[in-house]
Amino acid sequence: MNGRRGRLAIVLHTHMPYVEGFGTWPFGEEWLWEAIATCYLPLLEVLGRAPITLSLTPVLCDQLEAPGTIARCLAFLEEIRPASHRLDAEALRAAGQGELAGELERSARDYAEAATRLRELPAGGLLAALGAHATWTSAATHAVLPLLASDAAIALQVQTGVASHRRRFGGWGGGFWLPECAYAPWLDELLEAAGARSACVELTGVWSAGDRRHLRPVATGAGPVLWPVDRQTMALVWSEDGYPSAGPYRNYHRRTEHDHRVWSNHGQPYDRAAARALAGEHARDFVARVGERLRGGGVCVCALDTELLGHWWFEGARWLAEVIEESARQGLALTTLDDALADADPAPAPPDLGVSSWGEGGDLRTWSGPAVAELAWRARRAELKALAAGRRPPERALRELLALQSSDWAFLAWRGTAGDYPRERAAAHARAFERALAEPGGGDPALRGLAPELVGWD
Repeated sequence: MNGRRGRLAIVLHTHMPYVEGFGTWPFGEEWLWEAIATCYLPLLEVLGRAPITLSLTPVLCDQLEAPGTIARCLAFLEEIRPASHRLDAEALRAAGQGELAGELERSARDYAEAATRLRELPAGGLLAALGAHATWTSAATHAVLPLLASDAAIALQVQTGVASHRRRFGGWGGGFWLPECAYAPWLDELLEAAGARSACVELTGVWSAGDRRHLRPVATGAGPVLWPVDRQTMALVWSEDGYPSAGPYRNYHRRTEHDHRVWSNHGQPYDRAAARALAGEHARDFVARVGERLRGGGVCVCALDTELLGHWWFEGARWLAEVIEESARQGLALTTLDDALADADPAPAPPDLGVSSWGEGGDLRTWSGPAVAELAWRARRAELKALAAGRRPPERALRELLALQSSDWAFLAWRGTAGDYPRERAAAHARAFERALAEPGGGDPALRGLAPELVGWD
């Protein structure tokens, strides 16, 4: 520790699988429309109020930039959602459940307001609005980098991601989000070559949760400074008994016939006033706990998937706004990781620093364990086949390979939350990769907007 008072670094990792143009309901681009309405737009009202480290994955940016994306999102918000809300509200009123119907009508207004905000964004739209706050980038398609077989494939993922950020948002300070916090020491030189200066890692498997060593960055020999995420702090939010599980909050999983959420976690009709009051209480509790954690100094890194705030946890964006206000009241200093890096005093890397992630078990089993092994092997076979060709593969083949390497297919299959969709997507990209290698000039790619920059591999 360097002696200065402790600081909280809130890191929001913003990511969406490449679903644009690949299915609608229940699995497909509707995920993106929902995230825009319930998470990204509300988040714009919070960003800028305090130092927050925001990463945008290139694959999310690709989708927000693709022609037609925002028009289809607006059609969803202004046509599909009003009709589905009306159908459910009518059914609930007919069943004598007026309180639930009233919440549906309030929910319908939320979507209408989201559409208005989306239409009123200035030039550049949502991507530019988010990009104004985004300082970190990530791998091109959110691949679990330690699972890739070659330096060439890792360089393609990393350098394409960096090039994507630079083109869209100008300068880049070197912050690089490792997808799934998946780290291995052999990545250091490749990250360094791409200009990465810092990254987040999960070291709970090296040091137990609560160990104060999580509050100090780690220096690698040949690569970026590693910021350990503080699992003890993150668990206040992101765990089975974390804040979002409290009874008054809106239940994400229980839905009406047309996919709307009107119940609280304790099974009663959702009460917005009660949920908002609780978000304030949880913000006060969070700031007090973090302040106690930082009593001896250091940087507490609380890293969350952005989509948790508003999409998965309906009250999450409000909780974040309350945390910012409460930090000022309680005297808790907030910082970005880029600012913290300027005066960081990294500790030497521990000798047992190996492969790690924030997945189950702290290793890579979520993306390569027995339940999803065929997905990992399929991606690796494609990569090795591309290398064996002895030349740079056609651009279409590289894009299909990037899509195949996404961590999302294995994660969704592991969780069992998206039916056959992830396995079907992976199989389709593998077939398209084979066709692109066999017929470099044939056919039109379905990946209309994926990875417009392709840097690396050679």
